[in-house]
Amino acid sequence: MAGRRTIRTKAIVLDHRAQLGEKDLILTLLTEDGERMDVVAKGALKPGGRLAARVELFCETDFLLARGRSLSIVTEASVANPHAGLRGDLARVSAASCVCEVARLTCFEDVGDPYLYAICSRALTACEQAPDQERLDLVVAAYAFKVTAHGGWRPELRRCTLCGDEDVSFFSPRAGGMLCSSCAKDVAGAVRMGPSGRDRLQSLIKSTFDQILGMEADVETTTELVSLAHVWAATHLDARLRAFEFMLSL
Repeated sequence: MAGRRTIRTKAIVLDHRAQLGEKDLILTLLTEDGERMDVVAKGALKPGGRLAARVELFCETDFLLARGRSLSIVTEASVANPHAGLRGDLARVSAASCVCEVARLTCFEDVGDPYLYAICSRALTACEQAPDQERLDLVVAAYAFKVTAHGGWRPELRRCTLCGDEDVSFFSPRAGGMLCSSCAKDVAGAVRMGPSGRDRLQSLIKSTFDQILGMEADVETTTELVSLAHVWAATHLDARLRAFEFMLSL
């Protein structure tokens, strides 16, 4: 795309980062190539403006962008998938916000990875399809673990991350996975996790979202998994995840 004055791309609106002027927004996009872009949507806050409904959070939109000195400018936008099933539902909006929060921290400018767009799009659709809060929790937890595993932070679930012992009974995000009882004594924040917990976590990482939406789980189990996903992602992305915090407070 070097040297081109315009860029046409499909992208997911991950965030409205800042207001430049009275009616303008900076958008954070995840492009179909898997890159992160910050762009200016002029007049996006103008009531009744042509861009307002096309650059809402979670929308998958076809953009035509004009290159600027620092940020590209939205010149055309056409919604491809509004993810309308998320609108007006606090639980779904909260879950989708968690997905986009992690997506924003795992994609980078000028670094393409189409997997990131595909899994983010599918996770947002799964948030629309989830029949209840338990399945929403599973979708969010699965997305966080899947996308961080793709980025190189896959939890070690078979043996102790510190000594290699296969007799493990604790889990630590800081240590990168399972720990034996001896090593866990020296790791702050390690939580007890038995074989069933390991199986559930492994299943979340390996299963498709269609399979995850069909899983049966009680509220205690799903809350535990999404809480674990929160700590895991916050630890390895080195960030405070405010959307996760809000979701867990509901």
